[in-house]
Amino acid sequence: MKFRPCIDLHDGIVKQIVGGTLDDGNADALQTNFAADKPAEWFARLYRRDNLTGGHVIQLGSGNGEAARSALEAWPGGLQLGGGVTAENAPGWIEAGAGAVIVTSWVFHGGRIDFDRLDRLRAAVGREHLVLDLSCRRKQDAYRVVTDRWQTFTDEVVDARLLERLSAYCCEYLVHGVDVEGRCAGIEEPLVRLLGGWGEMPVTYAGGIRSRDDIALIGEAGHGRVDFTVGSALDIFGGPHLTYAEMAGYTG
Repeated sequence: MKFRPCIDLHDGIVKQIVGGTLDDGNADALQTNFAADKPAEWFARLYRRDNLTGGHVIQLGSGNGEAARSALEAWPGGLQLGGGVTAENAPGWIEAGAGAVIVTSWVFHGGRIDFDRLDRLRAAVGREHLVLDLSCRRKQDAYRVVTDRWQTFTDEVVDARLLERLSAYCCEYLVHGVDVEGRCAGIEEPLVRLLGGWGEMPVTYAGGIRSRDDIALIGEAGHGRVDFTVGSALDIFGGPHLTYAEMAGYTG
């Protein structure tokens, strides 16, 4: 279990946004917790200084390519890149310095997984460079994968069967608990228990973390198998609850 840093980009700026409020069809719905006055590469250099690997650069919409590339250049191989990734552009992101690409929406069609696209992605960059984002929201007593800026429910339920089914295509999973993302109000404990109960390959959980108690709960519920990322609660993102220094030094 380790801390994974993040760089979320919106309009080329490092931001922390409340999950599920980024809606291309309704700009007024957006709730922003933090907008940085430092560029993306400043955060990447910080993570490089502290040798924090496996962090996530996420492009939230268009207009983030330049900022994303600057972050990858500042910490080559140390960060994963997500947002708008396809089989066609994925190799370019690896060449730009991403340790892996993170993919969600592109591999879903009609609410289901498109295995032809998954095959193309795996062929394009290799399983070892592919992370699948299974960010989800609770619906009808199950966690269902959501796409399109977390606005669209798919038919895919996040459970051990799905994790096993997709494990041949990727090297790890990234899972946001979307309903608590950015709210600093506690984690989706049942989701963490589900992820930790499988535990066959690396998985990172994000969403709702506000304290060391939440991190300890992730360790307990996830059986020490689930990594975590902290956003809005962290002081470098304007948060009052956790310091970057303690997270950079986290040893589980």
